Amino acid sequence: RMTISMPAITTDEATTIVQAALAKAAELGLQPLAVTVLDAGGHMKAFLRQDGASNQRFEISRGKAAGAIGLGLGSRSLNNRAEAQAYFINAVSQMIPGGLVPVPGGVLIKVDGKIAGAVGISGDASDNDEACAIAGIEAAGLVADAG
Repeated sequence: RMTISMPAITTDEATTIVQAALAKAAELGLQPLAVTVLDAGGHMKAFLRQDGASNQRFEISRGKAAGAIGLGLGSRSLNNRAEAQAYFINAVSQMIPGGLVPVPGGVLIKVDGKIAGAVGISGDASDNDEACAIAGIEAAGLVADAG
């Protein structure tokens, strides 16, 4: 019998990701952010919306992370795919609970080369959101895959 195991993100790692992402945002002087950390199954590990972030930032940050996990690609790659295959991304968006948001800011978390989860950030320019997600993941000692 074969046992398949997924790498897991701990609560401490998820908390570190959120804190380090927000520290990076403060360093860069960014707008208030929402940070979502999902495990490999798409389940919430952590979420924080900073004071002043608009009310739909949770849904957007979750959509960035969920899309990355659902298709195994960072949301920057999903953005490129949306431009080339809009009908495909639209269809898949309807299949992923809460949809997907194909713009930078959704970054895969990898452990031993396998997807362990994803971080989605929303609140500033998408490139800045992505930079904060990468900083958070790396601060937790994990591998960020924005591709």
